[in-house]
Amino acid sequence: MSTTPYRHTEPEPPRGAASIGKSVTIKGEIISREDLFVDGEIDGTLEAQEHRITIGPNGKVEAGIKAREIVILGTVHGNVEASDKIDIRKDAKLVGDIKTTRIIIEDGAFFKGSIDIARPEAPKPAPPPPRPHPAMAASNTPPIVEVKR
Repeated sequence: MSTTPYRHTEPEPPRGAASIGKSVTIKGEIISREDLFVDGEIDGTLEAQEHRITIGPNGKVEAGIKAREIVILGTVHGNVEASDKIDIRKDAKLVGDIKTTRIIIEDGAFFKGSIDIARPEAPKPAPPPPRPHPAMAASNTPPIVEVKR
C-alpha cells in the first residue's frame, strides 16, 4: 500500500495546443490551425481539419466537430467527423452521429447515435504501362507498312 496521498488533478491541455478554459463560453464558429483543448462551453461549430480536438472533462459542446482526431472526456451534443480517429473516454457523453476511420469507446462512456466507419482512402495504383502492339510483340523490329498511291 502506498503512503503517498492521492491527488486528483485535472488533465492538462496537451503541450503546444490552444486552450479554451472551463470558465469560457463561446457561441459561433471556431476554426483552429493547431491542436485545440476545450474545457469550456461551445455552441456552434468546431473545426481543426489537420489537428486534434480534445473536449476536456468540464467541456460542454453543442456543435458539429470536424478534425483529424477527436478525444472526448466531457459532453458533446452534435455530429463528429474525424479523418483519423475518435476516442470516447470512460466518463464522456456523446449524443450524435460519428464518421471516422477508427474509433475507441471506453467502458463506461455514453454514446447515442450512429457510427459510419469509412475506410481510409488507399493511394490509387499507377496505370499499367502501355502494352505493345501485337505485331511489335513478336519481334523488336517495327512492322512494315505498305502505302499505295
